[in-house]
Amino acid sequence: MNDTTPELPEDLDNELYEHYSFTAEKGQKPLRIDKYLMNFVENATRTKIQAAAKSGNIYVNGETVKSNYKVKGNDVIKVLFEHPPYENLLVGEDLPIDIVYEDDDLLVVNKPAGMVVHPGHGNYSGTLINALIYHFDNLPNNSSDRPGLVHRIDKDTSGLLVIAKTELAMTHLSAQFKAKTSEREYVALVWGNIEEDEGTIEGNIGRHPKNRLQNTVFFDEDEDKGKPAVTHFKVLERLGYVTLVSCKLETGRTHQIRVHMKHIGHTLFNDERYGGERILKGTTFTKYKQFVDNCFKILPRQALHAKTLGFMHPTKNEFMSFDTEIPDDMMACIEKWRGYSKHIDE
Repeated sequence: MNDTTPELPEDLDNELYEHYSFTAEKGQKPLRIDKYLMNFVENATRTKIQAAAKSGNIYVNGETVKSNYKVKGNDVIKVLFEHPPYENLLVGEDLPIDIVYEDDDLLVVNKPAGMVVHPGHGNYSGTLINALIYHFDNLPNNSSDRPGLVHRIDKDTSGLLVIAKTELAMTHLSAQFKAKTSEREYVALVWGNIEEDEGTIEGNIGRHPKNRLQNTVFFDEDEDKGKPAVTHFKVLERLGYVTLVSCKLETGRTHQIRVHMKHIGHTLFNDERYGGERILKGTTFTKYKQFVDNCFKILPRQALHAKTLGFMHPTKNEFMSFDTEIPDDMMACIEKWRGYSKHIDE
């Protein structure tokens, strides 16, 4: 369902490979399958979904369906193609890597915003893993068969990642992340003035029932849904209609900081997926709107940076800690808000 797909090997069998699988919610109201899948498949257009249906690649409850099929509760929907998912076809690419530290066991990299960590639907090249397998031989696979990857951060989040170079390092580091003994601090710019100086956000995180491109926090009555997540935050600077915060992760769920901050009413600045690209706090003055739009142009991504990373070295038996500067785009946005906030009460 993507135009920018790589060439595939010619010797693949003609069996069908599952690319997507969804089960419709019990209370799903009848909805055309092409519209339904647009809410669940990243980077898919209705035209591509309709083409897949026309080619007989969309199945509901084991039968092929056309694009006008109405999805109903408990339908099992699968999208199958004659080639494996492109993210399984890893190709090394000569891309630069900002290496902060390296030894025989591991390396720590500073990922720029805009770079995807591993290939996935819609992002089949130009990823950190494509770069890693070009520059390093025989990286160990993690439990998802992704070479070297111990953890990940989102495409438009910048910052630190540790990469394992040996099986021992992969096992050791992965165990630390699972046991929550690694240390990770992020810096985020969020909408609104957070009243508390510091606090902890707890709440199970899982797929949003109506939009699979988002995650959400499930409340006490839905405690069996999602996975436990804990984020500790501390206010670094109050800048009027936005706040600069430090977030330390106790767990590592997908989009955790983005979801937790939205949950407490402080969506990340310019986080398009979660609504932060709209003016959520402030005045109705035209000049203010122009100011915020300029901030969005300076920082065309969510304001989130993985600033520090700490872990026990797998063979040296010493705790290692790394720190990075806030990137230029995010720093420029913060500086603009510093200047603006000085004049809010004048």
